[in-house]
Amino acid sequence: MPGVRFSQAWREAAQRLSDAGLSFGQGTEDASQEAAWMLVHSLGWPLLESFARLPALQRRVVPEAALQRLHELLEQRLRTRRPLAYLLGEAWLHGQRFLCDERAIVPRSLIAELLDQGLEPWLRAEPARIADICTGGASLAILAAQRWPASEVTACDISEPALQLARANVESHGLERRVRLLRSDLFEAFEPEQRFDLVLCNPPYVNETSMRALPREFLHEPRLALAGGDDGMDLVRRLLREAPAHLRPQGVLVVEIGHERAHFEAAFPRLPVHWLPVSAGDDAVFLVEAAALEARA
Repeated sequence: MPGVRFSQAWREAAQRLSDAGLSFGQGTEDASQEAAWMLVHSLGWPLLESFARLPALQRRVVPEAALQRLHELLEQRLRTRRPLAYLLGEAWLHGQRFLCDERAIVPRSLIAELLDQGLEPWLRAEPARIADICTGGASLAILAAQRWPASEVTACDISEPALQLARANVESHGLERRVRLLRSDLFEAFEPEQRFDLVLCNPPYVNETSMRALPREFLHEPRLALAGGDDGMDLVRRLLREAPAHLRPQGVLVVEIGHERAHFEAAFPRLPVHWLPVSAGDDAVFLVEAAALEARA
């Protein structure tokens, strides 16, 4: 209806999302944050600037056309249970916009939080060569290239549809000359002599029991990018076997495994790793040094 203030439209949208029992965690953390994103998008306002000014926007009146767009978006979200990022065709990670659709999971890797810190003290110098394994839509590869402007980045994925999305994202960020995209099952298509200072990987790590319990929203994402086998460690086992041949002597491997630390430690009881603190806790991302992987091999 005309004359609805921003605060009321936001509150009512958040209530509808909450009452519907939706799942979040694919670019938004809760119903309130998702409703704010929907409303700002419906108004055509710049997302990051608007989110920074939310308290000051509460008394703004929302035009009827924007309310209609918000209503349509809410109905679509409730009816389909598709992640909001897929409905909008975009996702935001670490302040950067990425094109987003069902060809890859919604960008949300916790590794993004660690890049600004430079992974000190384990990286002794700016990495000259970086690899992003299981790149999906290439968000981590792009963020790494932006963090270290002199680096060369190779990003790979087994999925050609995911790589098509990755190409679009690399082009939208103007990084075609610095981010090389490669179709590869882990390191399979890499040249044998290729070695990297830093390897990033957000692999499929969800164990089979958890896969069977996934909310509907997550079933819209590619199973290939989520399912990690019985204990979630199928691809991680291969990654740790293959990585030593592609790391420089002082190189490091950074891997996200979400809530699977217990399964990881059961699978690799004697591997010395460093657990890196992120917003989700201290046991979702680990770093392992090339020397430790060589010794294990």
